[in-house]
Amino acid sequence: MSLQTVMERLAILADAAKYDASCASSGTTKRDSRDGKGLGSTTEGMGICHAYAPDGRCISLLKLLLTNHCVFDCHYCINRKSSNVRRARFTPQEVVDLTLSFYRRNYIEGLFLSSGIIKSSSHTMEQLIEVARILREEHNFRGYIHLKTIPEADPELVAQAGLWADRVSINVELPTDAGLARLAPDKNSATIEGAMGSLSTAIDEARDSQKRFTKAPRFAPAGQSTQMIVGADGASDAQIVGKASTLYDRFALRRVYYSAFSPIPEASAVLPLKRPPLMREHRLYQSDWLMRFYGFAPHEVQAAADADGMLPLDIDPKLAWALKFRESFPVDVNRAPREALLRVPGLGTKAIDALLAARRYRSIRLEDVARLTVSVKKLRPFIVTADWRPTLLTDRADLRARLAPKAEQMELFG
Repeated sequence: MSLQTVMERLAILADAAKYDASCASSGTTKRDSRDGKGLGSTTEGMGICHAYAPDGRCISLLKLLLTNHCVFDCHYCINRKSSNVRRARFTPQEVVDLTLSFYRRNYIEGLFLSSGIIKSSSHTMEQLIEVARILREEHNFRGYIHLKTIPEADPELVAQAGLWADRVSINVELPTDAGLARLAPDKNSATIEGAMGSLSTAIDEARDSQKRFTKAPRFAPAGQSTQMIVGADGASDAQIVGKASTLYDRFALRRVYYSAFSPIPEASAVLPLKRPPLMREHRLYQSDWLMRFYGFAPHEVQAAADADGMLPLDIDPKLAWALKFRESFPVDVNRAPREALLRVPGLGTKAIDALLAARRYRSIRLEDVARLTVSVKKLRPFIVTADWRPTLLTDRADLRARLAPKAEQMELFG
């Protein structure tokens, strides 16, 4: 390892960090300008990903692991102890130097740092905190810092992370306790949720202190988030939705991220051979959106699932719910409250706000709704306007088939 250059270690540790979905990486095709044609490269920028701030700004982060050595042996993790991957490690000072170097070149606006477990959980946590401390205290770094915290570490160390980082996160790993016990024998849900509870309490106390004392120390002002692996332990979408809802309620999380299980080289025999469809991950994010911004209760989202507890892949959860509960429709866009409009498939929050503003001055017609949506076809069975009423359309037996996207043959090449 001592012969590895910084670039080689950066390539290893940035690649190892790509499985962490707590900040979304932007995908792209590989291009470079080594042939002398053109300018720029998408192949040498390892470690840089994009995340979105609460106000919608896109920020670039240096995303990497401190090390991919690990004493844990989680079956689903490519960096597990028994994995035969190339290993690398940075010192805290090297991560600081990289961060400052990238920042001064205007490549990034912050750092996302996680790590495998070396020596012990507390020792690793100390190393992660040291990176953030040096950046903040010695270099007055004011960029964004997101630290992955290790629930098995000393609670005082986990608490220190919040003093330096903007956001902290702890992975719950899997949606069920049984799945965690089977696939991550070194971890347990009580320890993970205990650490999340402590962070939640510290965040609340810091916010309260800042209201009363102007110089009260800040603590993870961007809150905490978590990540769940989907498709590794056989949990249904209904179980995952229920787990996410519980985590939001108990720990006031800013986000629950989902990561579709991806088969890894030399995988354990207890893991599925195939990865779940990426569309499943997308449907779970849509269900998350319904609970956070559309007023759906968890049991309502779960009711949109099929008998096996899985959300349909061919239609979004909001449409699936509307097709199951047709007695709630049609909704009169000229009279219905905002809560009822939020249930209409195809109507987003911005379109609803525009409709509510417009109907104060005139009656809404179907063409008005069409201007605010991608396709009015999806809405027609579920709304009433000044010039449109669906009559029997809402109750048609073939309504799902009429609204579901047509299946397309995938291209073999390209």
